[in-house]
Amino acid sequence: MPAIVNKVLSGSIAEELEIETGDEIVSIDDATMQDMIDYNFMTKSEILTLEVKKLNGEIEVIEIEKDFDEDLGIVFESAVFDKVKPCLNKCIFCFVDQQPKGLRNTLYIKDDDYRLSFLQGTYITLTNLTEKDKERIKRMQLGPFYVSVHTTNPELRVKMLRNPNAGKIMDNLQWFRKNKIPFHAQIVLCPGFNDGDELERTLADLASLKNTVLSVAVVPVGVTQFRAEELRQVDEVVAKKTIEIASKYKKVCLSDEFFLLAGEPIPQTSYYGNFSQLEDGVGALRLLLDNYKSISLPKSISKPSKFIFATSYAAKSAIEEIVNDLNAKVENLEVILAPVKSNYWGKNITVAGLITSDDLISAVKNIDADTVVIPSVMLRPYSEDFLDGKNLDYVKSETKKKFIILSNNYSIKEFIDKIAKI
Repeated sequence: MPAIVNKVLSGSIAEELEIETGDEIVSIDDATMQDMIDYNFMTKSEILTLEVKKLNGEIEVIEIEKDFDEDLGIVFESAVFDKVKPCLNKCIFCFVDQQPKGLRNTLYIKDDDYRLSFLQGTYITLTNLTEKDKERIKRMQLGPFYVSVHTTNPELRVKMLRNPNAGKIMDNLQWFRKNKIPFHAQIVLCPGFNDGDELERTLADLASLKNTVLSVAVVPVGVTQFRAEELRQVDEVVAKKTIEIASKYKKVCLSDEFFLLAGEPIPQTSYYGNFSQLEDGVGALRLLLDNYKSISLPKSISKPSKFIFATSYAAKSAIEEIVNDLNAKVENLEVILAPVKSNYWGKNITVAGLITSDDLISAVKNIDADTVVIPSVMLRPYSEDFLDGKNLDYVKSETKKKFIILSNNYSIKEFIDKIAKI
């Protein structure tokens, strides 16, 4: 896909040059670009020449003089301008492969592209990393990357990823160490496969790579009702054993679900370091609780008001603590907690990012309150669309309620600011 402009930032150089949405950046200083890595590198110069193809097909050549590192203010439709490197694995735990038909097309795309890992923090398996890729990574000193390791046992990794190249994982990670390429590691824990002694082996191998490994996140496998083959869920016994094993190693953090399943408290802030794998659910509840404690609550609001907090079952215990506190301390405020049961995916899926429109409707429709509060993670970024393709207008119509979307999924400060004005 070419370098198509999706948005031009207000007050930017691009706006001044009348670059518009839909224009294509053909080249910079007569050089074409593979991706945003090239674009970021090429636009650092103080003097550069842009070749722009306008929507009407005309080609404009624009000479630019700017400060070193000054951004042009262009947002592209995609981070890569050629073809995204596809995933060649058939992982036994792949969530994409256990989705039903009928969802939006982007949910069925499986990429395994080192460039997206560097630019956007997506996870890669390194099974399709070529020598040419390595040469570019080394030459440009790219990193950090986010690597789905899962296991360092070659035979087991081939079995879990169903790809003969999967067994080369330690060779690739040792190449990272040799060339000082840092990475974050992820392990999707599948009971009966890579837990217990196998997890111990993997964490020991990663520890041997020392400072090349920035963090290690362990998350439980997600099993939906659409999965064709049998996989065990992480239960209380597995969760407790995993916590015990992980506690022996530095830089290893477990996702919140392990502590909830084990009936143990969410760890303190120091456990999570710099929250480097927050998007993987590692530390989200702790950050939410910490942020809430930093908020100054109003003593009261001007008129009696009811709100519904729609939340995932995974976050229920943390949100319940906050709800009880709000109800006890803020006069005229009543907050009702509404955990959303996942009828769509099945009972084993308990995270907010996978809540669908009809499940949300079922959870809040019959509750006596006019306004529902939801985290933005329930919606597709920069939209009001749910995973099942329906949008917030549909939910409003079905529930006859108003909605507040918290733009920061890990803080309730925005909600407090809104109710303080009532």
